[in-house]
Amino acid sequence: MRTEGKIISFFSPLLLLVLWELLARVGVVDIRLFSCPSRIMKTFVPVLLSGELLYHSWVSVRRILLGFAAGAIPGMLLGLSMGLVPLVRAALEPMVAATFPIPKLAIMPLILLVFGLGESSKIFTIAIGVFYLVLINTMAGVLSIDPIYLDVAKNYGASRWNFYRTVALPGALPMIFAGFKLGMGTALLLIVAAELTAAWAGVGYWIWRAYDMFDIERMFTALVMMSVLGYLLSYLLDFIERQVIPWKTPPAQ
Repeated sequence: MRTEGKIISFFSPLLLLVLWELLARVGVVDIRLFSCPSRIMKTFVPVLLSGELLYHSWVSVRRILLGFAAGAIPGMLLGLSMGLVPLVRAALEPMVAATFPIPKLAIMPLILLVFGLGESSKIFTIAIGVFYLVLINTMAGVLSIDPIYLDVAKNYGASRWNFYRTVALPGALPMIFAGFKLGMGTALLLIVAAELTAAWAGVGYWIWRAYDMFDIERMFTALVMMSVLGYLLSYLLDFIERQVIPWKTPPAQ
């Protein structure tokens, strides 16, 4: 069953590309707007081998990782506190509920005013998007822990630090990693938007310059690279999750 799943996972995107190419060749897809896989690859290979695309991708990855860390670590710590301490949850939950729905791109002008046009504004844009998702998932993970574990730790005189380290954190890890994965997806969305304005490099910058020149193939090379980055970062989080919480790994079938 797992082998069949891997085969389907491999061939389904390939089938989509073949269909796209065929529709472009018969004129159903307008190649002036959507191009086709063969023309995109002719552009993709030279810019990849030249190192130009890799450079812009590395700039974006560095911003993503810094923004992800800047948002995920405080979100996890605050989520643990909100889950364990009712007073902290009562004080902060209304503010989280009120500010979370605000579109992060809507406050981009404010972020640029506060942090300027440099790296800080792009990293903060990603961090603020990741922060809420990790916080909410972490808090939900702590609240879903069976109360008997908290009672056992309390009866054995566990300190506040032990509550965090031996009860709340291990019990909430599956939900924390769910928040990490959602946060990483959001980071990939926000980095492109952040790089569309006042950026000197990055995948978003690449897309905007390609749009300015109406170079559709060049624009699609950046989209392909974003897909590759999304897959690699998702795989990295899955790998880390399997190492940290091996008991969650499904049995082989």
